[in-house]
Amino acid sequence: MLAERYPYYLANRPRQPNAELAVTDKYSGEVVTHVALADAGAVEEAIAAAVRATGPMRRLAPYARQEVLEHCVRRFRERAEELAFALCVEAGKPLRDARGEVTRLIDTFKAAAEEAVRIEGEVLNLEVSRRAAGYRGFTQRVPVGPCSFITPFNFPLNLVAHKVAPAIAAGCPFVLKPSDRTPVSSMILAEVLAETNLPEGAFSVLPTRLEDVGPFIEDDRLKLLSFTGSEKVGWELKARAGRKKVVLELGGNAACVVDRDQGDRLDFIADRVSHGAFFQAGQSCISVQRVLVHEELYDALRERLVARARALRAGNPRDEATTLGPMIDEPAARRLEGWIQRAVERGARVLTGGGRRGALLEATVLEGVPADEPLSAEEAFGPVVLLQPFRAFDEALRVVNEGRYGLQAGLFTNDLSKAMRAWDELEVGGVVVGDVPSFRVDTMPYGGVKGSGLGREGVKYAIEDMTELRLLVLRQE
Repeated sequence: MLAERYPYYLANRPRQPNAELAVTDKYSGEVVTHVALADAGAVEEAIAAAVRATGPMRRLAPYARQEVLEHCVRRFRERAEELAFALCVEAGKPLRDARGEVTRLIDTFKAAAEEAVRIEGEVLNLEVSRRAAGYRGFTQRVPVGPCSFITPFNFPLNLVAHKVAPAIAAGCPFVLKPSDRTPVSSMILAEVLAETNLPEGAFSVLPTRLEDVGPFIEDDRLKLLSFTGSEKVGWELKARAGRKKVVLELGGNAACVVDRDQGDRLDFIADRVSHGAFFQAGQSCISVQRVLVHEELYDALRERLVARARALRAGNPRDEATTLGPMIDEPAARRLEGWIQRAVERGARVLTGGGRRGALLEATVLEGVPADEPLSAEEAFGPVVLLQPFRAFDEALRVVNEGRYGLQAGLFTNDLSKAMRAWDELEVGGVVVGDVPSFRVDTMPYGGVKGSGLGREGVKYAIEDMTELRLLVLRQE
């Protein structure tokens, strides 16, 4: 069960000045709890506290940072079902998916605990010419300082974890603005952090009105902004961020290529594409949106994928048997329903699905969608997948590269030379061979190019963004 109300956390401590933010059950639409909403004064107080915590966090020994993260891992395991239930209600995730996200939360904090004690420098040979005789160089990585994090609704735990856990490992205080649609998960995470010995001011977690968000982006006391969300908003925030570092994890319309030599693996491929397209109602930046299939396999894979889409059980995410939950709200479902209808008006064919009941949109498979339709060119962010045949492998690579996104791509092939060619030529942050683009492990470098973002997440790589190299040059007589 959810609590009747939740505080926000300012400088490590809970505060309950109000209960103004209503949180709804995304399946029923009913208000299920309330969360305190921070005002402009609270945001200023949190940033000032983070600035004061900069020195204490920097001086916090690596083993002490590790102990904080290990405490979180233990407590997340103890509260796993509570966290999964919160995700199920506030984000509409089927329980099996919600439990999977809790597992990833734990994995991310566990990886950060391991990395906290191996943030290392190097010894440099500076004697590259006679004038540098007797000189040596040394580097260390030091925390960048107070960080600002803004996170979306679709992974309310794990996308927060990918910012918070590396920040603690790196020794950076932070202020976090979670999504106002899914704030409860972040409040439970903050409650666990408050049990630790982090220096005062090391963290604040503040659901905030839109008009009070400005300092998270523009305040020069914050040295890094990490934002996960839509492409349009992300690039606008970067333009406002001033001189601070900026990391953007934005949208995508991920493609998956199925090569000619995969005829004996079509059942497996259909399983993986179905999961990648419809998991979490398709509300993932690396959801499978476009599937390019060699023309000799097209009919066979289409038949299998349609059957799997029809077999999904849509409904209440609290039901253990549910495999397809609602989108985040009814306007989001109506928007995607409209895109489907628009594509059909231009000749696309709905193979299955397309219906909507409230925020529940059926798992939908289409073919013949024009490339310039929003359903193909934009981020669908819902349970929709488009099929398209191809004849030549290079043609498929060209289609994948069309448009402004470049997050991840999937490729099913047995041909190593084609796999390497795809890795060399596809304009994406990552190529997944033998699986769908939706595959992600929380320790791997993750991020996009083109309109899909800037920088990389993945614990080790986020720590690199949250630290700076400091050089020592030593001259010996």
